[in-house]
Amino acid sequence: MAKFVVEFEYNVDRAGRQGLHPAHAENLYRLADNGVLLLGGPLVGENSGLLVYEVESRAELDLILAEEPYVKGGVVARTRIKEWAPGKGSWITEGAH
Repeated sequence: MAKFVVEFEYNVDRAGRQGLHPAHAENLYRLADNGVLLLGGPLVGENSGLLVYEVESRAELDLILAEEPYVKGGVVARTRIKEWAPGKGSWITEGAH
């Protein structure tokens, strides 16, 4: 499984996203319940959000992002995607050393 860090930069402020927020939140909760979304939330002081996904491939991530309500609704101005290989930190399990 691959992990990806995704940053959404928005072209509207928080108030401009409110109409899409319930669908966005429902989508993220579903992905989290399925083990796909590991973390997600707004970047403090920025007009953007950061999400960490765990999927089989970049192609799978692309399909997930294409269905994201904020993307479909046109409020994402820019998406930055980086594959991430975390190896250290308190969130890493003991057996991963």
